[in-house]
Order: sequence, then C-alpha cells, then structure tokens
Amino acid sequence: MKGLGVGAPAPGGVANPIYATVQQQDYSASIFLRRKEAKLEHSQQKCIVIFALVCCFAVLMALIFSAVDLWGEDEDGITEENCSKTCRVVLVENIPSDVFFLDNETSYLPLSDGLHDLLDHAVRSVEIVSPLWVLNSSDYEASFQPTARQGRALLEELQGLKARGINLKISSGMIDSAELRTLDRHSADVHYVNMTALTNGHLHSSFWVVDRKHLYFGSASMDWRSLATRKELGVLVYDCSCLALDLHRVFSLYWGLQYRDFIPSFWSKRVFGLFNRDSPLEITLNSTKAEAYVSSSPSILIPKDRSGDLEAISRVIQEARHFIYISITDYLPLLSNNPHRYWSRIDGLLREALILRKVRVRLLVSCWEQTHPLTFNFVWSLRSLCMEQNNCSLEAKFFSPRKQGDGSFQQINHNRFMVTDRALYLGNLDWVGNEFTFNAGAGLVISQPEGIEEKNSTIVEQIKAAFERDWFSCYTRTLQSNKVCNKVPVCKKRHFGGLLPIKTNQHGNGPAPIKNTPQDNTDLHGNEQDRSNISPLDRGSGPVPIGSYEDKEPSHLDNRQVQIKINYHNDKMAGLLPSQSIESSGSRELSTVSL
Repeated sequence: MKGLGVGAPAPGGVANPIYATVQQQDYSASIFLRRKEAKLEHSQQKCIVIFALVCCFAVLMALIFSAVDLWGEDEDGITEENCSKTCRVVLVENIPSDVFFLDNETSYLPLSDGLHDLLDHAVRSVEIVSPLWVLNSSDYEASFQPTARQGRALLEELQGLKARGINLKISSGMIDSAELRTLDRHSADVHYVNMTALTNGHLHSSFWVVDRKHLYFGSASMDWRSLATRKELGVLVYDCSCLALDLHRVFSLYWGLQYRDFIPSFWSKRVFGLFNRDSPLEITLNSTKAEAYVSSSPSILIPKDRSGDLEAISRVIQEARHFIYISITDYLPLLSNNPHRYWSRIDGLLREALILRKVRVRLLVSCWEQTHPLTFNFVWSLRSLCMEQNNCSLEAKFFSPRKQGDGSFQQINHNRFMVTDRALYLGNLDWVGNEFTFNAGAGLVISQPEGIEEKNSTIVEQIKAAFERDWFSCYTRTLQSNKVCNKVPVCKKRHFGGLLPIKTNQHGNGPAPIKNTPQDNTDLHGNEQDRSNISPLDRGSGPVPIGSYEDKEPSHLDNRQVQIKINYHNDKMAGLLPSQSIESSGSRELSTVSL
C-alpha cells in the first residue's frame, strides 16, 4: 500500500521524467503568461499615450480653428494669385450745406452719392464696419437739417439688399442701435464686438467691402451727420479685389470676435495680412502705378503679416522729403494711465522731420466742443521748434465750425488723413495716445510716384488739393501769440470743473509752465463775466488765441494769463482725452455733441 500512495514514484523511475516534463511545461506556460501580460500592459500604455496625444492634438486644433470663427468663408475663390490689381479710385467727401468754398475750389463726389453707387455695384455681399449706427434723424433734427434725409435713404437701401439676393454683414461695437435692430429684422447678419472687454477700448474702424471686389474707406460712420453736417473724407476703390480681400480679412477678424471677452491665442490664417509696409500691394490706380496696404490697431489685435497703424504712420512720415500735411480731429500726445504720460510716437517723428530732414509740416486740427486745452500747448511746442531755425517750417491751424440751431457744433472737420509728397495715409483714429493703445481702428496707405504731369491725376495729388483748399479757407485760424481776434472759434470743453491756466513767459515764446492760480472772473476790461459760456480762446491773449494766417512771426506778449477750464474731477481715461468721445461710447445723445 505504501508503494501505491499518492505521489509515490513509479517502479523503475519512469515517473521522474514525466514529472520533470510537466514541471517544465508549467514553468514555460507561466513565463508565457507573464510575457503576454507584460505585452498587454505595454500595449495598454501605448494606447493611453496615443489617446492622450490625439486628445491634445484635437484640443490644439480646436483652439487654432476656434480662435476666429471662419468656417465657410471661402473668400469667393479670390486668392492673392488671381485677384485684380488694375483698379479705379474716387475721392469722396461730405461738405456740410452751409460750408462754402469758392466756385473754382476743388470739389469731389459727395459721400452719399458714392455710398449709393457702391451699393448699386453689389451683387453678392456687403460687409460694413462702423462705430455708430444712427442713420435715422429725429423730426426735430430734420426740421433744421434738410440733408438729414440722406441717412434715412441709405438705411432704406440697406434694408432692400436682401430682396436683391445680397447678403449684408455688419460688425459694430454699438449694441443699442434701433437701426441695427431694423436691419437684423430685414435678414442682415449683425455681430456685436465687445471691444471694451477685449482691449478696454472701443471699435472705431469704418469701412465697407462689397463683393470682395470694391471698397469704401474713410472717416465717416453710419450716422446721418456724416452725410449731412460733418465734414468727412474717404475713398472708393473699384475692381480691386486684391486690396478688398485684404480689407475683408480685417472685417473677418472683427466678425469672429462676436461676444468674446478674451483675445485668441492663435489666429486663423484667413485673418493674416496679405500685404504690409515691407511687402505692399503693387497695383494700378487710375492708370498710374501705386503701392497700397491696410494697417490696423491696437497691437494685440494685429495678426501675422499685418502692419500696425503706428508703423504705417511712421513709414509715411519717414519717407516724406518735401512736405507733410495732416488733417486730424484731435491731436494730443498723451497717455492717461494714472499718472498721465507723454506719448511721443507721432510727436517725436514730426520733430525729427522738422529738425533733421527740414520737411515742411502743416497741421490742421479741428476746433470743437471736445478739444482738449493741452492741444494748444503741444501744437505750440511743435511750432516753437522752428523759431530762429533756417529751413524749418511748421504751421498750425484750427478748423472752426459754426454754432448750429440746436446749440451744437456739428460742422466739425472729421477728416483723419495725412498726405506727403510720396504717399497718403487714411485712418479711423485720432492722433491721441489712448486711441492707438486701446481702440480698434484701421488705416489705408497708398504710395504713388512724383512728377505726374497731369494735375490732380493721382489720388495723392487730389487729397493734397483737398487739404490746401481747407487750409486756405475762411474756416481756419492760425495759432498766434500776439493778438486776439474778434471772431475766435469756440473750442468749448463740456462739463467744466477747475481751472487750468496757461501763462505766457516774459519773452512771449509760448505757454509757460502750468501752475494753479486763483480763479479770475473778470474779462480783459475788468468786468465780471459768466465764465461758463466762454471758450478757452476767449479768455485773454497768449498763444491760445487764433488769428489770421498772414502773421507768421510771433511777437512779445504781455503777462495776462489765459484761464482754461478743465475737468479735474474725472481723472479716468474717458475723462481726460477726447478719444473717448461720443463716437466710441455708442450713445445716441448726439443732438448736442457730435464728432
């Protein structure tokens, strides 16, 4: 029985090899299973890693393509290679009905007619960017401004685009607009851009793109005043799909920012610039060779291959050889960042052009309700550079509007351009530090050769002629140091607070340093007066008064100081600078203030 026990070896040792074989097979199986498990675990790890990489790639692609929503924007098959470069350009203006120039003075196509003609050319699409949408005037406004009807006519034609099978797309920073709600009901696609959340600024861009083929670019917004009571200037460019496509990409950037409150980390290639200051578009404008490109602001909204507005302005100033003519609504080289800082980007370039290159500079600034008192100081500072300097010429004038029937100054010269002997720059922003830092705007640069025999044959020559017409008109006054005119334009600052005196020094060479002084409520004859209704230019002599153009040399001044009221209580960005004006606020309170 013992030999028959379990596990007992068989006689003759036969069981030993069998047992050894079984043990060996069991060991091999365990090794195989462990290796299989190891391979399976390794495969699972590889799958996890691959899955993670795929997820990361998908998230990255989603971020890239969701940076700006451009799905479906095929750009009508227009590319940089097949776009049109033979173009026609037309200068358009709005001249208020009660602003008169001589019969032989330069005049161009009315802005209202130009915009209607552009809509007549539309076949597929109209894309509009505008900071304001106030085309409907009130009955009270229309009672003393018959031309206010032009805004309503333009709105009616925009409403009729859908019936013609034309897609109307609008990007605007003005969320509370009856006109936009009306257009939305007429099947227009309206996107609101909250630029305050994105840049702490406002959307000031103003342009049209029609069929990715024609375009309008200029100072006018979709406000009935831009078609009636404000002085505006812009250009229409026809059959120029290369330039229109580049401007369409600026529109696409705004279009994709609807309701966003952050700046995308990645930009789609469909908003990249096609041309810039280093690689401009070579085109033919009115049978003349030219170069052009589109710029934009601020820097955080500039995608790849797009030049910034400041870069464009710098290039135009630096390439000028003979003259620089500037027509601007507001000029104030300051940044209001608490504390306020001198902003030298443009001001310094003008000083270099004056002193180092001996370029003649003419500066035409609008004189209106929101003109900041320090504007006169900075303009005088530029002018003082050329005192007793040979071959140095800076002339400054202020365009003075007339008071309207409702008490406002709506004839404001709203032009925003610069023209030199070589190029022109049309912009949407005033030359104020905060404008380029916070507000969204665009610019158009066109360069053309000199020496064209036919007078006013190029767009550069035409805009130069328009500037000279304004410069020598009866509506401008020169910043002077030695006299007070009987008819001084009113640059009235609204909501006056404390006093900012500007005192002339003993040599009469411009404003002395600003110091706080007690308020003086007497006029030049020692009489008491209500200072709340007196403009900064009506309060004494010194550099602030504006006189005739013929007096070129400053004379010695007395020490009577000019008191200029300024609001010290609102020390925010919108309170100091005129850049935060009614045009950027989206407000409809335009009956007493206009831009």
